[in-house]
Amino acid sequence: MLTVSIGLVFFAASLLFVEFLKLQWKRRQLPPGPTPYPLFGNLLQMKFRIHHDILKKSSCNMSKLHGNIFTLWLANTPVVVLQGYQAVKEGMTAHAEEVAGRPQNLVNIFSKFYETLLFGFCVMFSNGHLWKQQRRFGLVTMRRMGVGKKDQDCQIQEEACRLVEYLRETNGKPLDPTMPIVHAVSNVICALILGHRFSIEDKNFRRLIEAFAEYHISKISLSQVHDQIPWFADRFLTPCKKTFSSVNFMRTLLAEEIENADATYDKENLIQAIFDLFLAGTETTATTLRWALLYMVVYPDVQEKVQKELDAVLGRSNLACYTDRKRLPYTNAVIHEIQRYSNIILIALPRQTVKDTELLGYPIPKNTIVLVNIDSVLSDPEKWETPDQFNPGHFLDKDGNFVHREAFLPFSIGSRVCMGELLARLELFIVFSTLLRAFRFTLPDGVKEVNTKFVFGSTMKPPPYQLCAIPR
Repeated sequence: MLTVSIGLVFFAASLLFVEFLKLQWKRRQLPPGPTPYPLFGNLLQMKFRIHHDILKKSSCNMSKLHGNIFTLWLANTPVVVLQGYQAVKEGMTAHAEEVAGRPQNLVNIFSKFYETLLFGFCVMFSNGHLWKQQRRFGLVTMRRMGVGKKDQDCQIQEEACRLVEYLRETNGKPLDPTMPIVHAVSNVICALILGHRFSIEDKNFRRLIEAFAEYHISKISLSQVHDQIPWFADRFLTPCKKTFSSVNFMRTLLAEEIENADATYDKENLIQAIFDLFLAGTETTATTLRWALLYMVVYPDVQEKVQKELDAVLGRSNLACYTDRKRLPYTNAVIHEIQRYSNIILIALPRQTVKDTELLGYPIPKNTIVLVNIDSVLSDPEKWETPDQFNPGHFLDKDGNFVHREAFLPFSIGSRVCMGELLARLELFIVFSTLLRAFRFTLPDGVKEVNTKFVFGSTMKPPPYQLCAIPR
């Protein structure tokens, strides 16, 4: 019996050794990185967690050891990580088409999950001709619905003013701004696409917002997938069922609205395009605005300076328009710094090479997963004077004029750049400017400090907080 056990142990050890040699052979031509182990790759070093926080820390440490392009192994799958502005720029622009795919071998669980949820791939997870077709349809739909047109300012201004009215009714009492902000941002998309807005008391609209919140919560990190599937499938089943229910509700409501609007577009594609726009446009913009108000409370001197500029340029009655950003350099700089410093998307969704290519001098074979570390770009010490500080001066020259920074990439870069970038810029500028003109935001009485640490999730959210909106 002992001999058999020793034989089995020796056989298993031999297999592991052979796998180890195979891994070492595979990694010879890939960018350098930590030594992978059979079966686990680098998961042992990463403590079996693959979410944003671990990737951020691992990427920072690995870049110091191996440079701005390195390879991590998730089990037997190599993942090439691009770190810092220069590496990301070269990888995502010089080779944009070659790295425009989505890695089915890494996100297959998500792909199948969302394919079932959405009755077809959304633009985020589609590939090849299907991705180009859906992206083109989405962009055309947004243009036809008014994104970028002059009268779109009016729709955003209306929601911003209604948000002001809602906050004014609180009479300066402490409140959590999350729900009214999400409501305002969601209504912009409703007005844009469906042609009308919803009251905050509308039950269907509140359910729609809650459904999208549940959907975003369901986008659990890869570490949770690793922990829960398949070993904890029963635990995973309940939230999945809840998410299916939420998505079914969203699609049903959107389909009803499209029927009522007598839309001339292909119905299924239109529902998918609207779903994508809601998905990309509500969570990210609302989260950024929540960070914006939190930073104004934390940095009252910045808030005061913004308000002085707004008063001097716009007065107290004129509504803010997107074109006003050219006359409001400091306000524009603060909004950009909020996006840079909050950095709600630390790691961009994984890419995959669609053919053999070369990145920073290393040959990268077809179907290799590529991760873009957006956080390393927005905090690159070679591109930002004080990367770890909230500093609107990053976007101002010595004369106080606004300057564009090439390393400002919160909407990603390359072929997969965010479709809703223009809409997000419009909303952030108009809503932020309108709120700062109407209120002075402060901490509630007795609150001396506020937590500004990220809450990791589908986006990097601020922790729950309350503030007081004091009418000016």
